[in-house]
Amino acid sequence: MDAVIQQLSNSIEPSIHYRMSVDVFGKPKDSLEVKGIQEKVRNSIRVKTILAARNSDGEFPWHAYQKWKGAFWTLLVLADLGYPSGDQTLFPLREQIYDWLFNPKRLKAIPLIKGKYRRCALQEGGTVFSLIQLGLTDSRVDQLIELLLKWQWPDGGWNCDKKPHASHSSFYETWLPLRAMNVYYNYSGDVRAKAAMERAADIFLSRKLYKGLASGEVILKNFTQLAYPVYWHYDILVALKVMCEIGKIDDPRCKDALDLLETKYLPAEGFPAEAKYYKVTEKEISGVSSVQWGPVSAKKMNEFVTVEALIVLKKAGRF
Repeated sequence: MDAVIQQLSNSIEPSIHYRMSVDVFGKPKDSLEVKGIQEKVRNSIRVKTILAARNSDGEFPWHAYQKWKGAFWTLLVLADLGYPSGDQTLFPLREQIYDWLFNPKRLKAIPLIKGKYRRCALQEGGTVFSLIQLGLTDSRVDQLIELLLKWQWPDGGWNCDKKPHASHSSFYETWLPLRAMNVYYNYSGDVRAKAAMERAADIFLSRKLYKGLASGEVILKNFTQLAYPVYWHYDILVALKVMCEIGKIDDPRCKDALDLLETKYLPAEGFPAEAKYYKVTEKEISGVSSVQWGPVSAKKMNEFVTVEALIVLKKAGRF
């Protein structure tokens, strides 16, 4: 593991350097050293490429939810990379997201079926998370939290499934709102957000992050396949990452997922990206990224996946 840590510490990717410095070596986020690394993130070829399509008004010429280049996904990625807080040049992207989320027609169209709101809550949840992380908040973040609290299902999560018989929350629709409730509680001190976070966390913990509640079997194969970025998708690594964020990584119900993660380690190399959820192409299709995110192969180390795995394993006390 030492060789892997050394390799990542010397990575040419500023975002990898940032994550290692803060989350592995524990350097203060407000230190001059870390802030200097964040400036390198801001000025990196990766970030400049991601933001390059903005027009003279600072907006993208496509819908805020365009996969994966819209303003919504872009701010989520920047938050994950360690982009500096408080950059007002990102305000136009924020406004694109708000114009979409707060469109009156959209809000009126949210169905209430058999007492449950059927809402793709990852959208509001992801927005709250990225805006807080990037220091771009205003009172509309509070409004989004109110909507999420209103839409939360009795079992603690969220779901957009319009089938009347849908009875339990969706992993896909819940993990981003869970992150949002956690950062919002830390940001505002609102105890309702903390309570919502605890309820949502149990959706995952009661299923050991990837196993059926009754059967104990793997829910979906892709839950066990590591990827980066995951966007709205879900796997054991993003689940463990969220458990670290909310202070639940020591819960015994994380053990199976941690054990499985460790089996994926490539000796003296790192961890692989086993799945890929994006394409890099000039074609105007859905699911396009403007940058590559490293090799995708069960036999090749991916730096982005590896740094996430190292952070999780360190916080879990596994090295």
